[in-house]
Amino acid sequence: MSAAWVAGSVRARAMTRRRVGRVTARSLASSPSIEAALAALARTPYGHDVRQGQTLAEAQHAVIDTTLWNLRVLAGWAPREGVAMLRVLLGAVEAANVTDHLQRLSGIQTPPPYRLGRMDTAWARLGATTSPDDLRRVLATSAWGDPGGETPREIVLAMRTALADRMIAAVPAAAAWASSSTALLIAREVVLERRELPPRAREAAERVLGPAALAAHTLPELVAALPMSTRWTFEDVAQPDQLWRAEARWWLRVEHDGFALARRAIAGPEVLVGAAALLAADAWRVRGALELAARGGAPLEVFDAVA
Repeated sequence: MSAAWVAGSVRARAMTRRRVGRVTARSLASSPSIEAALAALARTPYGHDVRQGQTLAEAQHAVIDTTLWNLRVLAGWAPREGVAMLRVLLGAVEAANVTDHLQRLSGIQTPPPYRLGRMDTAWARLGATTSPDDLRRVLATSAWGDPGGETPREIVLAMRTALADRMIAAVPAAAAWASSSTALLIAREVVLERRELPPRAREAAERVLGPAALAAHTLPELVAALPMSTRWTFEDVAQPDQLWRAEARWWLRVEHDGFALARRAIAGPEVLVGAAALLAADAWRVRGALELAARGGAPLEVFDAVA
C-alpha cells in the first residue's frame, strides 16, 4: 500500500474521534430544550458550526456543515483515488443542494447550500442555473447524466438513483448501502405513495436492483424481489408505514459496517470509507437528538428505538 494511503488511513481513523457517539447523543436528546442541547453540542467538535441561538433547522444544517468540513479536511490527506471516492459518497449532499435549489427557483425560501468546496461533482455550475431546464442541461453534461425531464421529481429521483449506480461502481465498500438505499426509495415512492419512478430513475434503479423489484406493488413483493444482500433493510418491517424503522436500520448498518472498515489493520480505501460512514451516521443521530430536545426531551424511548 502506498505511503499516501497509509497517511490517509491514519488521518481517517483520527477523524473518527470527532464524533460524539450514542451516549452523548442520547444525553442531548434528553435536554429540556433546544437551547440547552445547543449549549452542550457547541462544546463538542460540532461547535465548528453549531452555535447557541440557532433554530432547530439551523442547528441540524450546521451539524451537516461540520461533517462536511471534517470530510473536506480528510480529503486533503487522501490520495487522488480516495478523493474521488469521497466525492461520490458526498453526492447525496449535492443532490440535497439541488433539491433546495429547485425550491428556490420556484420562490420557496430554503437554507443556504451545504459547503462542498472541491468535493462537489458539478454543484458550482448547478447552483448558478436559473431555471429547471437550465439545470437539466448542466446535469446532462456532468457525471450525473441527463435526468430525462425538468420537473423537480424527475431531477431529484434521477440523481438519487444515478448516485447509487455510481457508488456501486466507484466505492465497492459502500455497494450494500447504495443498493439498500435504492430499495428504500422504491418502497417509499412506488409501494407507499403508489407512484411509478420516472424513466431515467427507473433505468438506474433496475441496474441496481433488477427489474423484478421495480414491478413490486406491495412491500412483501418488493422484499421477495430484492437480492438477499439487501433484504436485511426490511427485517421486522411489515407495513409501508413502518418504513421509518427500515431507514433507521439502514443508518445503524452503515455505522456498524463503518466501524469494521475503519478498524481494518491494512491501510487503504476501506478505512477511508469507514471513517466517512461513521461521521455521517453520527451526524444523523445528533440531528435526531436535536429534534427530540426541541420537543422537550421526551420520550427517550423514541430515540432508543431508532438510534
